Amino acid sequence: MALPKEPRQKMINLMYLVLTALLALNVSAEILNAFKTVDTSLNAASSTLDKKNNKIFIDFKSALNDGSTHDRAALWEPKALQAQALATQMIANIDALKQRIIQSADYDPKDSSYKEDELEGPTRIMADPGKAGDTLSDQLRNFKAGLLGLDPAIAKEFQTSLPIDLSIPKSNNKANQKDWASSYFYMTPAVAAITILSKFENDVKNSEAMVVDYCFQQVGAVKQVFNAYQPLVGQSSNYVMPGQEITVTAGIGAYNADAKPTITIDGAVTPLNANGVAEHKFIAGGSGTYTKHVVVSYFNQSTGKNESQTYDLNYSVGSPTGASVSADAVKVFYVGLDNPISVSGGNVGDEKVQVSMTNGTLSKTAPGKYSVRPGKAGTPAVVTVNADGKPSTFEFKVKDVPDPVAKVGLNKGGRMRVNDFKAQTGVRADLENFVFEGVKFNVTGYTIVLTGAGFPVLQYRDVKGGTFGSIQDLIDKCRPGTTVTLDNIAAAGPGGTRFLPPIVFNLY
Repeated sequence: MALPKEPRQKMINLMYLVLTALLALNVSAEILNAFKTVDTSLNAASSTLDKKNNKIFIDFKSALNDGSTHDRAALWEPKALQAQALATQMIANIDALKQRIIQSADYDPKDSSYKEDELEGPTRIMADPGKAGDTLSDQLRNFKAGLLGLDPAIAKEFQTSLPIDLSIPKSNNKANQKDWASSYFYMTPAVAAITILSKFENDVKNSEAMVVDYCFQQVGAVKQVFNAYQPLVGQSSNYVMPGQEITVTAGIGAYNADAKPTITIDGAVTPLNANGVAEHKFIAGGSGTYTKHVVVSYFNQSTGKNESQTYDLNYSVGSPTGASVSADAVKVFYVGLDNPISVSGGNVGDEKVQVSMTNGTLSKTAPGKYSVRPGKAGTPAVVTVNADGKPSTFEFKVKDVPDPVAKVGLNKGGRMRVNDFKAQTGVRADLENFVFEGVKFNVTGYTIVLTGAGFPVLQYRDVKGGTFGSIQDLIDKCRPGTTVTLDNIAAAGPGGTRFLPPIVFNLY
């Protein structure tokens, strides 16, 4: 634009140009806060992946100490460790860039603050030709090649599905499309540049998790195949007196060392003995009728699926007075639920039986039947049965209903076929192996974060409810190589609303 000769008009035009520049540089607080929210979600998802990987390496150590899986573990653990080392170095490189950008934005060590809307620093550090952005692109490309070069089987499995996308994102601003670094970092606010780098860190951790998980799966590829399984569950006695010992045994027919079942009794994992059988010993408590909840889980090699069967073992503990109280579910009262119990006065008729309790209230629903509403979790509830003037006490544990598990379909995260993911209707909260039937949690909201294939620029959205209906446009864009993080998952149920850990899906 040519400047006029008349001084007053020249001044007006100059002021207009300055104002236009200021408006272009003014980044709203809402946008800056949105970037910080996404960065927090990405860091939480990365932390979840770290925990998952650490658990796998612990399982690798167990496999190395098991003679039946030692050879396969010795072959695949080094490849998993190499993947971890490559990712650790890549994360260190990205973290160093974050620190450079923060320092360039007037970093204040007193409160760890910096100018979040600073534009010059990220551009100078990352987007100028030959600067750190070009180096980062090369490092990410070499990291991806390093993972694929660990083993031909890994290269075949992940050639097109690793979430490291180095294509130049499309932009309406052609000035930003000169190269990869400029597309991401040219005139980008400092907080946005930090978030973009967190996105690449998350891609790196997802890639590491996929390869490490694949390596461990190869250790569990058992050659022996059985075509019939039968869990074996038993107990030493179903009627004892207080203080006597009861032994519960559980195992699996056609057992061998490469198909160890997982046995849980009342929700606790019980180790197997040398014969592949779980043995759980405990001392009988107060009088009443009780139930032990046994779940036998195993991998069925003939179907290629994880399967489980559930058994309820009932037993009774005698009482000198003949009175008894039994929880119709388990020897636990759960806060927020109507807990049904059965009360017997022994040889005394129901009309001569009086029942009271501490830490809660109870109401009679039928002869010998009561409904209990416990009070505070962690404090035992004592039910007193006065049968014709003879009192007997029965102690019950009081617990909160356990947290549900966030799932999409039947999956709690990890690798999932993209078409299977798209076929789901939303996020649900599932109570696993809970003794009460019909207790439900409803997902009331969550945040979805999408990166990788199909999303060269990170996208996220806050969702009300548990369905995918309002974000179907994002779901439709998913493809092999997309990473989906579901965070801030709120689930309403007994006791109020709870926030569940994030889950991450690597689509293939």
